[in-house]
Amino acid sequence: MVVTFRITARKGMLSSWAFRQIPDYVAKQDALRAKGVQEVIILAVHDGAVMMNWAKSQKTALTMLTFLGDPHSELTRALDLELTHPGPVGVLGPGRCKRFAMHVVDGEIKAVNVSETEDDPAGGNDPSASCADGIMSTME
Repeated sequence: MVVTFRITARKGMLSSWAFRQIPDYVAKQDALRAKGVQEVIILAVHDGAVMMNWAKSQKTALTMLTFLGDPHSELTRALDLELTHPGPVGVLGPGRCKRFAMHVVDGEIKAVNVSETEDDPAGGNDPSASCADGIMSTME
């Protein structure tokens, strides 16, 4: 069982919520394991070098977290999770990924939580749906 979530960056800096989300998933590894989660994959529309540096800066070695880059938004588009709202796209640029958490079991998507509202299409004001507790609430 795998949980995947997305982090946001702008101009080489992790968003303030990424600094909270990643430690939240690290801190809740035992609870995630108790739910059967074996790995947490962190997805961002960036290349592998950026993702490796983020993993290093967040001190995620020896954790269940894996950082995955999607530099051309191919996976993002395949999952239909591309952020297309003109507000965030005007700030972040095109090809960005929505803030989400996904529960996957044996390659089957069991749940997808997207942190977005009409007033907050990027989910930055309340990303709780894509935090560890948010996705764990969808697990049986």
